Amino acid sequence: SSESSSFSLVDEKTLVVAISQSGETADTLVAVRSAKENGAKVLGITNVVGSTLTRESDACIYLGAGPEIAVVATKSFTSQLVVLYKCALTLAGMEDRIKEITGLSDIVEKIISKETEIKNIASKLKKYGDFFFIGRSFAYPIAMEGALKLKEITYVHAEAYPAGELKHGPLSMLEEGIPLIVIAPTGEKISKMIGNIKECKARGAMVIGISDNDDVLKEAEITFRMPKVDELFAPIIYIVPLQLLAYHIAVMQGK
Repeated sequence: SSESSSFSLVDEKTLVVAISQSGETADTLVAVRSAKENGAKVLGITNVVGSTLTRESDACIYLGAGPEIAVVATKSFTSQLVVLYKCALTLAGMEDRIKEITGLSDIVEKIISKETEIKNIASKLKKYGDFFFIGRSFAYPIAMEGALKLKEITYVHAEAYPAGELKHGPLSMLEEGIPLIVIAPTGEKISKMIGNIKECKARGAMVIGISDNDDVLKEAEITFRMPKVDELFAPIIYIVPLQLLAYHIAVMQGK
């Protein structure tokens, strides 16, 4: 939003989708007003009924995720993903696949039930001050969100990179024992991801594999096995263990 305060390329044929958990994010509201001045229609996506975004949008979708008790967004982020998936599938004429999203709630419950396992992983990682996250395709944005959550909660250095770009700088920053969190749902690029993991291991990285793929988990020093889902919908469930991991590391660090 901060980079979109002047919508010089939008007009009355443009739909701007504005996303804000609170509905009060200043940069987002400035961008919304700028877009409307140029004639655009605005669809607001927010978690707070009656917020400024709801009043200034032409239409609004409420997340209904319940209040966030901290600035760090968790359940509202996951809800935003679900809403955006449903919008995208509808626009693509793929409404028949929306029912697959509904079934993911049971899978999320299963992941949460393994919180003790995630807590054990956190106990092994709490001493580190640098983390790298990698992912490919749909998993890369979730790697970014996982790194952001860790930074927001623990104040440690955490960066995410697309696995396919490791040779363009990030690989040279890996040192012996540095935690590398790999988000790797099975998909068409999984063989390349395994190659990336081997490259990182050769430079001494400690690989934490979050995956449903046996070959990925075999390469990892620390593992968390995920349920198998279509790669298209993997982001919705793969963010959950990353949120829990960040939380437990922060608690163990006394943050």
